[in-house]
Amino acid sequence: MTTPTTAPTRVLLTGFQPFGGESTNPSWDAVRAAAAAPLDGVELHIAELPCVYGGSITALRATIAEIHPDVVVCVGQAGGRPDITVERVALNVDDARIPDNAGAEPIDEPIVPGGPAAYFATLPIKACVAAVRAAGLPASVSNTAGTFVCNHVFYGLAHLIATELPQLRGGFVHVPYAPEQVIDRAQPSLPVAAVAAALREIVATAARTRTDLRVAEGATH
Repeated sequence: MTTPTTAPTRVLLTGFQPFGGESTNPSWDAVRAAAAAPLDGVELHIAELPCVYGGSITALRATIAEIHPDVVVCVGQAGGRPDITVERVALNVDDARIPDNAGAEPIDEPIVPGGPAAYFATLPIKACVAAVRAAGLPASVSNTAGTFVCNHVFYGLAHLIATELPQLRGGFVHVPYAPEQVIDRAQPSLPVAAVAAALREIVATAARTRTDLRVAEGATH
């Protein structure tokens, strides 16, 4: 008698191309490194998204349609943050402090006109943070994904889940600068290898966990 096998969870992990004059983006570098070795119980796919309003969501939707993932974890750079931050909330607003890679600089524009003001991630965000910390790496829950292309993609993903693909689960993770990006400025950073290890913990946790931890991870400011 054969024992039935459980199909692996299909996960799409995305990063971004460099932006803002940078020559690299640790989100994509870490995503590629995270996918360099197999992950138990996970069929991992990766994709690089353009750092462009509109086009980033279009690229994400096309990749989801091609791969049909069970879980999507989008990753972006948050220069200045000291740790891996798992995002809780996506806001329906584009408000650019700098142009995107196509030169667009929207101000106070909705991502989806008439859409909800915000969506929550459908990943176990606190369990993901706990898993990263258990691996010896710094992590926290974030309550703002900004208003640049990262939040744009996060909201676009959440809107797709809410309106078209309710079986899909997804969310967003921000990562710090890589050390080579901050040689001439006083900013926190984490090695790409450490970020990749954190992403593997997040992917594995998101793949196997549906009920989040009920622990305090709120902010006081």
